[in-house]
Amino acid sequence: MKTVSAKSHEVKRDWLLVDAKDATLGRLASGIAHRLRGKHKTIYTPHVDTGDYIVVINAEQIKVTGKKAEDKIYHRHTGFPGGLYSTNFTKLQARFPGRAL
Repeated sequence: MKTVSAKSHEVKRDWLLVDAKDATLGRLASGIAHRLRGKHKTIYTPHVDTGDYIVVINAEQIKVTGKKAEDKIYHRHTGFPGGLYSTNFTKLQARFPGRAL
């Protein structure tokens, strides 16, 4: 049996449209990451980008379970001293709908 190593010019990429309406954030992100890496393909090779192109619609309607909407904190830093900004999931979804995903 021969081991197949994919070459970047041999990879066939597909387009996938994902509807995020009422989907759970973590489960959806995990499934998208699996397809972006190309792990669902038989020619998967870790050092070659074998993933598909993915378009996510209705990202503003993603759900989280429990009290994560208020308790989950997202941080970003400007790179300057004292430049740490924090916000919760609800405010982040209202301002930037696709950023949490």
